[in-house]
Amino acid sequence: MKTLQYEERTIHERLQFLYGKETAKKALDDITKLILHYKQKVVSASYHLSEIDSVLITYGDQVQYLNEAPLAVLKRFLDVHVKGVINSIHILPFHPYSSDDGFSIVNYSKVDPKMGSWREIQDISKEYRLMLDGVINHVSQYSDWFKAYLAGDPEYKDFFIEIDPTTDLSKVVRPRATPLLSEFVDKEGKIHNIWTTFSKDQVDLNYKNYKVLIKVLDALFYYIQNGATLIRLDAIAFIYKEIGTSCVHLPQTHELVQLIREVLHEVAPEIIIITETNVPHQENISYFGSGDDEAQMVYNFALPPLLAYSILQADTKKLTNWAQSLTLPSDKVCFFNFTASHDGCGLRSVQGILTAKEVEMLIETTLNHGGLVSYRQTDEGEKPYELNCSYIDILSHPDDNITLRAKRMLVTQAVMLAMPGVPGIYFHSLVGSHNYPEGVTLTGNNRSINRQKFNYDYLQERLSQDGHIEKMIFTVYKKLLSIKIHETAFNPFGEFEFLNIHSGIFAILRHAKDKQQSILALHNFTNNDIKLRLSNDLVYPLYDILANNKTYEAGDITIASYQSMWLKSIKDNI
Repeated sequence: MKTLQYEERTIHERLQFLYGKETAKKALDDITKLILHYKQKVVSASYHLSEIDSVLITYGDQVQYLNEAPLAVLKRFLDVHVKGVINSIHILPFHPYSSDDGFSIVNYSKVDPKMGSWREIQDISKEYRLMLDGVINHVSQYSDWFKAYLAGDPEYKDFFIEIDPTTDLSKVVRPRATPLLSEFVDKEGKIHNIWTTFSKDQVDLNYKNYKVLIKVLDALFYYIQNGATLIRLDAIAFIYKEIGTSCVHLPQTHELVQLIREVLHEVAPEIIIITETNVPHQENISYFGSGDDEAQMVYNFALPPLLAYSILQADTKKLTNWAQSLTLPSDKVCFFNFTASHDGCGLRSVQGILTAKEVEMLIETTLNHGGLVSYRQTDEGEKPYELNCSYIDILSHPDDNITLRAKRMLVTQAVMLAMPGVPGIYFHSLVGSHNYPEGVTLTGNNRSINRQKFNYDYLQERLSQDGHIEKMIFTVYKKLLSIKIHETAFNPFGEFEFLNIHSGIFAILRHAKDKQQSILALHNFTNNDIKLRLSNDLVYPLYDILANNKTYEAGDITIASYQSMWLKSIKDNI
């Protein structure tokens, strides 16, 4: 109880900042009840991230089989194909929903019966660490919460943000080109202009009402009760609104993230908070806070477009320059590295890193390769927001030789695995799948191009038979993972350096926390062999752990086109 009493004081101070002295007391009482309630239901266990951690990002119905719950089919696929090399699974929203493939949630406490039940979620959590989405900026317009609001239910008064449409909202940063306010009509015919950051079907919650926070905390605790150990805070940068401001990254937003972390840690201190903020890089990393009070992991949004740009240009200078600027506020936080996800390849993150002309090259290439581009609204008109395309189809044309396509894809994935932090692997990247334009036709959503679902037997055949690019990528990807998880130099919190070795080579030097081992990860981003002279400062011999420990001494080495070398040195050999 001592810990709880100590944290109450911190939580109370945050509540006073957000809600004022009088309301903070009511909020604290409700939060304390939640904490005590879930302490009786949650079995907490300490856990520390290490080199063994990687996260597979997948939909609950990603793999399907006739007359079986998709979540059970997903569990079978995981057990057969990735168990032992991937230890954590990010299951994208699996609740009843009304749009956006799950991100317009109707009910936080239910599992869509088309996917399965909480039992299947719990079964996955017994074998894998489970990452779930806190989609807490908004709910579906068809949720009971919003229905009750429109019906005038006093319990849901001020749960949403109703604004006079003549209000000046010009300072609000927009992530979409859709209207910020959407009209809804109640049963009496009254029009309500409601804040909808992302779409009319995603109505924003009003965190100026502390009761919203209590409801959301209850939902997050319920996830933990059902096995979640990582919580991804979706679109969290937009969660708090203050008229007359940009309504993004507000002090209250950071305070809410810190408060959510503290409250959840009262019940389960091992919970890891991951913030998803597709914004310029320096804004993105602000969610690390002091390094001990906010997100433990932040999505490394600049990595996907910079890797793609470097492959397409056969030049890593921009990538290396950016990587050399990476800093962390403490050794308790790290990046969540990824190259693709259920969303598109964000472009806001490279603002100030790539020029407008360089971004335009990425756009033109994506369009030429069969992809799409989504835009957002700004004072200067519409601006490109993200590339909607499978990652392999950004890196190469669908008609290119499949060996070349696989090599380009795999070198980017090797980089992502070697980067400091924890890797997040989108299901479609793992299996090398390509654009799915039929999905866009069906949904009208550009993002559906990279959200195809698979029949279990079809996927088995593609992954097992020679001649399929899916097997080529899947086989090598699993090998990379099987090697990474045994190397202490890849600890997420270990020291790292990015080296200027050659314009075509992206070089990462990783050090184990005990300084006894290091790995020099070299990645050729060109279609040519590159000869390098190894530095005399390295500890020799070096063992290429990707090539059966082939040994190198000081001198010249040759890296083949699109090859990755992970050169390991062991201090004891000196």
